[in-house]
Amino acid sequence: MANETTYGVINQRTAAWATSEMLMHAEPILVLSKFGQNKPVPKNNAQQVKFRRPIPYAISLTPLTEGVTPTAQTLTYDDVPVTLAQYGGVTKITDVVADLAEDPVLKDASMLSGEQAAETIEMVTWGAVKAGTAVIYDTTSHSARNTVDSAVSLNVLRGAVRALKAARGKPVNQMLNGSINIGTKPVEGGYVAFGHTDLEADIRSVPGFLPLAEYGSRQPLCPEECGSVENVRIILSPLLTPFADAGGLKATNGMISTTGTATDVYPLIVCAKEAFGCVPLKGAKSITPSVLNPGTPSKSDPLGQLGYVGWKCYFAAKILNETWIQRIEVGATDL
Repeated sequence: MANETTYGVINQRTAAWATSEMLMHAEPILVLSKFGQNKPVPKNNAQQVKFRRPIPYAISLTPLTEGVTPTAQTLTYDDVPVTLAQYGGVTKITDVVADLAEDPVLKDASMLSGEQAAETIEMVTWGAVKAGTAVIYDTTSHSARNTVDSAVSLNVLRGAVRALKAARGKPVNQMLNGSINIGTKPVEGGYVAFGHTDLEADIRSVPGFLPLAEYGSRQPLCPEECGSVENVRIILSPLLTPFADAGGLKATNGMISTTGTATDVYPLIVCAKEAFGCVPLKGAKSITPSVLNPGTPSKSDPLGQLGYVGWKCYFAAKILNETWIQRIEVGATDL
């Protein structure tokens, strides 16, 4: 069958499998999920998750009257509901593969399942964060995506930071810890920008760009960080895809174009702390890897000829504050 891993479609090596491979291979792919406000899915709970934040008090400009207690303030919260969706994948393996093939089939299936799970979560998160309403285009003369035709500049990065500061967006000072346990670790404060790796050459050309080699005692937030521009840390991943052929007509502007007709538009998402929320791909509470080895008889498979490697999880991602996330839309120089 087309959806089964059979002996005839693999090479000879050795058979092996380990459940931990799934989470281990998922970890390096995750970028966005490390910086959102994380809320793990509890078992046996409702399908809807609520992210809560306290609403700031109004500024008090009225002087106090001697001996008179001021009116007590009421602490209120803003709820942002998110409905979880379930994602997953499964690989079918025959007993012939497990018994005779020299490829480490179960191990490889577990590794690829982990990568599939991570890429699924990353792309769901990317779809959510790039859909924000606050947008800055490549130049001040452009006011729509279909006019974008130039690379990122220092001015647009500064414009994004100015907007975040005006909205009281706090610098990011913690991220999800890089382990299978759910937890956070402190990081040096600053705003974080996420984009595609095609943008790296242009970002390195921005005046004031500081590469990792010149960080000194400062530690990179993750392996995908390529450097910083002023107080913006730049994190790039090939998964954070552009809008193909969505920009201005390509003539001699030197920008990348998928078909050669219009400029590909690259979102560069600049975030403040807790700008978006997501369920972390960490541990048993959010991803469930599973394996059923061939050789286990059951009512549906009395000879135990089939085995399965799979994963499933509940996940949701959503912008929590539209003014704390700025989407810069630019082209990328065609090298």
